Amino acid sequence: MSPTLILSIIAIYFLVLILISYFTGKSDSNDAFFLGNKQSPWYIVSFGMIGATLSGVTFISVPGWVADSQFSYMQMIFGMTAGYIIIANVLMPIYYRMNLTSIYAYLGDRFGESTHQTGAFFFLLSRTIGASFRLYLVANVMQIAIFDAWNVPFWLTVSLTIILIWIYTFRSGIKTIIWTDTLQTLFMLSAVGVSIWLISDKMDLGLMELSITVIESQYSQVFFWEGKQHFLKQFLSGAFLAIVMTGLDQDMMQKNLSCRSLSDAKKNMYSFSVVLIVVNIFFLALGAMLYLYAEQLDMEIIKGDDLFPLIALKADLGLGVGIFFILGLIAAAYSSADSALTSLTTSFCVDFLNIDQKAEQQQVQNRKWVHLAFSVVLVLAILIFKAINDDSVISALFMVAGYTYGPLLGLFTFGIFTKYNIKDRAVPIVAVLSPLIAYAVQLYIPFGFELLMVNGGITFLGLCLLIERV
Repeated sequence: MSPTLILSIIAIYFLVLILISYFTGKSDSNDAFFLGNKQSPWYIVSFGMIGATLSGVTFISVPGWVADSQFSYMQMIFGMTAGYIIIANVLMPIYYRMNLTSIYAYLGDRFGESTHQTGAFFFLLSRTIGASFRLYLVANVMQIAIFDAWNVPFWLTVSLTIILIWIYTFRSGIKTIIWTDTLQTLFMLSAVGVSIWLISDKMDLGLMELSITVIESQYSQVFFWEGKQHFLKQFLSGAFLAIVMTGLDQDMMQKNLSCRSLSDAKKNMYSFSVVLIVVNIFFLALGAMLYLYAEQLDMEIIKGDDLFPLIALKADLGLGVGIFFILGLIAAAYSSADSALTSLTTSFCVDFLNIDQKAEQQQVQNRKWVHLAFSVVLVLAILIFKAINDDSVISALFMVAGYTYGPLLGLFTFGIFTKYNIKDRAVPIVAVLSPLIAYAVQLYIPFGFELLMVNGGITFLGLCLLIERV
């Protein structure tokens, strides 16, 4: 595909997003920006959350992961399903009962302002890192596919990417994102479906033959009972990752809180969790097919993250795969990045600026400046990751989350499952020390994704030392 054609596809795509933002963004009130006026249909939220959860990381890395870990990723997905059930029945009832805009206000109500802002800080750090990793991946592909040919520097590619997100989210935030995410999810899933169909056609495989080929391949083992991929480790890691990266994450919960009622939010969570299982099976099947097709073409795949881009853009699958790949990649990245920018803005405004205590006009002005500031932060973070990242993006993302989401897991677990009061002002010390201790432990006892549970456990034990004696 020529860089001009790719750029034309991207331009048309963003024109559609901006058109959606025009119709949904007529109100620039904070109520619309933060919670969509609490009028979001649950089924629209559910479908859009698929794209936001998967992101560009899943789109690129999960298919490429198949060579090293086969289908063992499904063990984590099954665990995540259990985590989503816990979110629907434990966390969301609390958030709706307290009528929260930022979920970290729960920590303030339970323990005090220092704990409140500590939780919010770790979310800001976690989501900035996560969103930057995702956007870095996509910006890097766009750089290779388009901008290198025109000698456009990477920093400008990244800046243009963030500017486009800012354009369609700056007025109505989550109210717009609920609908743009739906379109982006549709494009992403279409890209996977079209890719599977065209690859199977090239390999002269029908639907039944295709299924048998994938199942009988060396890549299809799902369950493992030893080593790092042991089922119990993967299942528990998936459950806790879902709890922290969805249930304790303002980004994902903000969409749920925009539903009309707790009942609707639960419907959204249940349906979303089931569909996510099916979608990930298709992503892994796509990965197996891509490797089988690469073997057939004698293509050398050095890095798993390069698998899908190389075959979609360089192999002989035709123009259609390339077009859908670009659309799917952009959709996957932007469906998580736009909501990340909105949630970062929401958390900072509510948790640190106490924006609801200010005059309405000042509230809107403050929100817009914060929104712009976080756009700049994301650009800088992506450029930093470009300079230092040399691991598989998905592994790096989850390992970082193991450190930064751990304190959130410990704080919420202690708050929900104990009745003790703690010394609020000392909580930031525990929250900072916990990841450092977890890192030191990791040097001697190598953990996988279960590092998140270790980190959360250390935070919980640290909070036990802060219990106020009556």
